[in-house]
Amino acid sequence: MGAGYTGWELPADERSRLLALIPPRYERLVADHVTLQFGAGPQEPLPTATEAEVIGCADDGEGVQAVVVAIDGTSDRPDGSTYHITWSLEPNRRAVESNDVIRDYGWRPVEPVTIRLVPRFFGL
Repeated sequence: MGAGYTGWELPADERSRLLALIPPRYERLVADHVTLQFGAGPQEPLPTATEAEVIGCADDGEGVQAVVVAIDGTSDRPDGSTYHITWSLEPNRRAVESNDVIRDYGWRPVEPVTIRLVPRFFGL
């Protein structure tokens, strides 16, 4: 098992643009990355895609808000979960809970928006 994860960083200019379209509902703004693979090490190859399409939003109404994205035409992550950006959280909630919220509550479609992403490794 590696000491981090691979995925994509949401650049600051794209983040600002999306915040104008999708206001955060909860106190703590996250809105910084899309995960591809947990348990990766720095030697893992980075993903090749450099853009995604925002296609939906998920919100459990209790402190977890996420933005669903499609990469290379799919929102299905290889591990069986859904590509997303944890958008905002209440202080007592964690970003990893976005996976559960999307699975358990589903998500609602939004007008698609293409965003630029930067492939990278995130160390823990």
